[in-house]
Amino acid sequence: MERRMTATDARIRFGEVMRRVVEQGERVIVERVNKPLVVILSMSTYKQMKAAQQRESWQDALARVIEVGTRIRARREGQPLTPPDEIIHQMREERDAQLANLC
Repeated sequence: MERRMTATDARIRFGEVMRRVVEQGERVIVERVNKPLVVILSMSTYKQMKAAQQRESWQDALARVIEVGTRIRARREGQPLTPPDEIIHQMREERDAQLANLC
């Protein structure tokens, strides 16, 4: 819910405004000369808004993934990537060799 009030009313009733914002989840738009200047909102709403700003959009993430893929293909000069099962097999062999050397 959203409520509008003048700056004078907000100043006079600030305690009540804070209570309504916290308890009822209201957002209060404070105006001066009929021009909205600030919004009073709860800390939980503010934190949600900050978290939403910091999250990367799926379009931005997709663009980064495509860019990384393009750079990898350019570095490999058209050579296909090694299949994951081969990499895992090689890593296990290396680990087994390292463990054998410990004994």
